[in-house]
Amino acid sequence: MRWSQYYLYTTREVPKDAEVISHQLMTRAGMIKKLAAGIYTYTPFGFRSISKMMAIVRRELDRAGAMELSMPAVQPAELWQESGRWQEYGKELLRMRDRHDRDFCFGPTHEEVITDMVRHDVRSYKQLPINLYQIQVKFRDEIRPRFGLMRGREFLMKDAYSFHADGASLDATYQDMRDAYCRIFEACGLDYTVVEADSGTIGGSSSHEFMVLAQTGESAIVRCDESGYAANTEKAEAGELPAPPPGPASEETPDQPQQVATPGLTTVEEVAEFLGVEPSQMLKTMIYTSEQEELVAVAIRGDREINEVKLANHLDVKHLALASEGEVTGATGAPVGFAGPVGLTKVSRLIADHSVRSMSRFVCGANAADAHLTGVEWGRDAEPTEWADLLLVGEGDPCPSSGKPMTLSRGIEVGHIFKLGDKYSKSMGCQFLNDKGQGNPMIMGCYGLGIGRTVAAAIEQGNDADGIIWPRPLAPFEVLLIALNPQDDEVRQAAEALYGELQERGVEVLYDDRKERPGVKFKDADLIGVPVRLVVGKRGLTEGKIEFSLRANPRERHSVDVADAAAKVGELLE
Repeated sequence: MRWSQYYLYTTREVPKDAEVISHQLMTRAGMIKKLAAGIYTYTPFGFRSISKMMAIVRRELDRAGAMELSMPAVQPAELWQESGRWQEYGKELLRMRDRHDRDFCFGPTHEEVITDMVRHDVRSYKQLPINLYQIQVKFRDEIRPRFGLMRGREFLMKDAYSFHADGASLDATYQDMRDAYCRIFEACGLDYTVVEADSGTIGGSSSHEFMVLAQTGESAIVRCDESGYAANTEKAEAGELPAPPPGPASEETPDQPQQVATPGLTTVEEVAEFLGVEPSQMLKTMIYTSEQEELVAVAIRGDREINEVKLANHLDVKHLALASEGEVTGATGAPVGFAGPVGLTKVSRLIADHSVRSMSRFVCGANAADAHLTGVEWGRDAEPTEWADLLLVGEGDPCPSSGKPMTLSRGIEVGHIFKLGDKYSKSMGCQFLNDKGQGNPMIMGCYGLGIGRTVAAAIEQGNDADGIIWPRPLAPFEVLLIALNPQDDEVRQAAEALYGELQERGVEVLYDDRKERPGVKFKDADLIGVPVRLVVGKRGLTEGKIEFSLRANPRERHSVDVADAAAKVGELLE
């Protein structure tokens, strides 16, 4: 492809709304063009990478036994009402009405559609298992679309769905799909990890995320090298934390808590410093409300944070929020910052994290303005309604398997697989007859992979101050051939001959034949990041040489005889 005839327009300016490097570089390299918030056009240059990603996905999904189909993007409301997600999904679901005043939505995912299709066609256990996939545009009306293709509203996704007669069959396909995903990301040349994950709005009993490791990743991951345990922090568990030392006891009344004035001190750090204790010796009590409008108190160690995803799952609610100042005052009799478990009767439940179980003579809010309690004991002064794992796991926490300290890193979610069970098949009547003629709901699996998101993640992982450093499998072109001063007959003829030879060898080559200054061409070459660069210039040709370099090592430049240049490219690409 000749650059002079190609739709590729780079820019030096960084978009004002581009917060992450992939968004900046994809825009500057002319890969994507913004149409509206979170909605982008893939240019021919950008779509070449997208197409390569889709080809890798199709190859590995076909190898895993999945069959490709294409489902409608616009879906009737009736299916979503059957599954119960029409209202549950919230404002991310783009709803619309046709001319007959019938409700539809633009699909953010396709569990309902695929379940509807299969329930009309599959009748017997002999027809199972089935694994179907598609690559299609999705739309989720994100409240704050950001990061370019990382969190857009419209996006390309591969979604697959499997149907089974029993859990053992699902387990086998789930493992096949997990293996296929590993092959996909390995084929893309990406550094990734697989972690346990929360199932979110999709639902199901078990799920795993595939994370491309990058410091700019929006997801936090904890890992243990010894046991192999890995999970995102929404799902991660920790082993037993070391118990903090007992707090100070009152000399006058050692068998009961003492109320201490803490005027204007509402944070753990402020109170701990004032009382001369460690934050780990304090108990933090937070008041939450959910869609059921019940107030729930949650107790956790003062030096730790509550994992609100775990809390929502424990309460079996979809939406959770901290109670308002008025609600906190009504429940505790005190302003925000002074809540505690002692005498807290105006909440429906008091849930304590396991991290506070071993605490003794701890400090907590007194449920009174400007006051805290010291010397508090579980069982004697307060008792939780229940215990639960609500801890947000962090760096250095013990692994639940090995007990060794875990490390915290950042990652970009590019794939997510779920064991759905009968969540959709049961509500939508998707049944099969077993070998005894009895009807049972099919057991389902779901497997999502972000196409554009993976390409963006590859850029987050591969870049430098000058531009993109592509892994070869996802690079729009394999070779960039630059003709310096193509107006010169000798340069032009040598470049044209090499361009033709590379094409005959089947090399994907972008030929920069533009009448631009060398500095402009080199800047663009660094920006777009094509893996192999060949430079044809007057000075080199006087010695019968052509310069070549790799984008991954731009400072290392080598010369090769003109006659051997195409063969050298073949060696480099191998």
